[in-house]
Amino acid sequence: MPGMNFNTTNNTFRQLMGNGLLYRVPPFQRDYSWSNDEWDDLWQDITSLGTGDAESSHYMGYLVLQSSDSKRFNIIDGQQRITTLSILVLAAIALLQELAQADETNLDDQKRAEQLRSSYIGYLDPVTLIPQAKLSLNRHNDRFYQNYLVPLERLPQRGLNRSEHLLRKAFNWFRDRLKADIGTKGEEIVRFIDSIVDLIFFTVITVTDELNAFTVFETLNARGVRLSATDLLKNYLFSVVSKEGAHTTELQNLEERWEGIVGLLGSESFPEFLRIFWNSRHKLVRKSHLFKTIRRAIVKKGDAFSLIRELDTHARIYAALRNPQESSWSRKERDYLRQLQMFNVRQPLALLLAAYNRLGEENREGFTKILRTIAVISFRYNVICNHPSNEQEKIYNAIAQKIFSGTFDSAGNIIPALQPVYPEDRIFRTAFSEKELRTTNSRNKKVVRYILFAIERHCSGSTFDFESATYSLEHILPEHPENGWETFDDQLHSRCVYLLGNMTLLATGENRNLGNQSYQEKRTIYSLSEFLITQGISKHFDEWTPATIRSRQSWMAKQACSVWHVSFS
Repeated sequence: MPGMNFNTTNNTFRQLMGNGLLYRVPPFQRDYSWSNDEWDDLWQDITSLGTGDAESSHYMGYLVLQSSDSKRFNIIDGQQRITTLSILVLAAIALLQELAQADETNLDDQKRAEQLRSSYIGYLDPVTLIPQAKLSLNRHNDRFYQNYLVPLERLPQRGLNRSEHLLRKAFNWFRDRLKADIGTKGEEIVRFIDSIVDLIFFTVITVTDELNAFTVFETLNARGVRLSATDLLKNYLFSVVSKEGAHTTELQNLEERWEGIVGLLGSESFPEFLRIFWNSRHKLVRKSHLFKTIRRAIVKKGDAFSLIRELDTHARIYAALRNPQESSWSRKERDYLRQLQMFNVRQPLALLLAAYNRLGEENREGFTKILRTIAVISFRYNVICNHPSNEQEKIYNAIAQKIFSGTFDSAGNIIPALQPVYPEDRIFRTAFSEKELRTTNSRNKKVVRYILFAIERHCSGSTFDFESATYSLEHILPEHPENGWETFDDQLHSRCVYLLGNMTLLATGENRNLGNQSYQEKRTIYSLSEFLITQGISKHFDEWTPATIRSRQSWMAKQACSVWHVSFS
């Protein structure tokens, strides 16, 4: 990541918490949410360290910190793990204090408790008993953590929010586990804590500001490590609002809207929605530049409130576009959205978001026409021609901007603007004539079924459910040929078996009975099929060769030009 101001180290829990540094969960970071499953997984991992064939250390994953002075750190990602480990240490301290209180002459356990506290938790002011903790939690959790957990006061059970209940339960859960599995001898409790703090380690990434943190998140997420860029953006927006002195009720309203959006979409889907929303009204922004762009645009309290209100409205539209089963869709709209989902294309979503916002309520017929046009273009451009999507997305984005600005306000001026991404018949027919889809891939198998059923409907007028298990996909030249297919050597078989021209439809029972029989044996069954395109194989081809496969696929390509067609005139 050239040009970024950050560093990466591997640190044990002792190195992190035993060095006089201070850690803070930003006020608007998500609340504590771990429960029994996560506590038990962690406990099993750390109690098995060094025993039998178990690992000698336990990797806790990435810890992303933000700091400008290398003394005070905001925990951008990893607060659940750090908080839980701190609660585990507090549970151990509580047990040591219980042992010391039970025996007034037991000074050793009191000293042990004080040592653990000063090393990993912080200290209590001897006069006021106010804690000076190494860790501070977010605005919903810190009061409970500082006032009850850190000083080990009696924990209240009523009047707590959900995450405070979880903090209380976590403390009790680890105290019970320590008693049951480690014992009630002070030296054993301390020996256990003293060993695990050196065996638990994190990969610590320290950045100087939110922009670098966001870039780290995007890079790690691309490598399969899920970090919460959603929380990072939330912290930024709420910090903008807080700087101008927002009232408590304003912050509460803002948070309720935010949680509603993330709850609807899920925290992992939110960043993709955010980019699509932004691109539905602004110049195209790539994922890597999105946070920087938003930070530049959202600088005032009013900007943040306006953005979240718009996100709240559009999140519902986006969720519906991603869910063909949404009850508000008509049958046709549901079919087109299912097709886009099956084709795995997302490039049109910003345009569709803008189009629905402009037309969806007042001119539903116009929106449906746009949706059908997008589905046809996606099939031609993305599935069959396999053209690069970068230029396509730029055109979609330019149209979305014009819809948002009001320049385009009807299907009559939106659809013609889509013509540059509509492969003309000659190009589409050529690509279709050569198309190969390996049906070992489940998505490809679904797409092939969709193609064959659509051509069948075009030729016979009969409509079948292409997802029904009543019908199955038949490879005329079998995927695993036996007797009767000697003319196809391995190389020729590999080139022909997944061509569209080699595939057709049969009733599932018929297909199962056919197995890997020769073409002449299959031909008799094909002639009796309920599918016109399958009957045609028997009628038009006396033998099955590479040439006949190509011939049939050319015929299919001609039909496809009529099936997937848009008239721009």
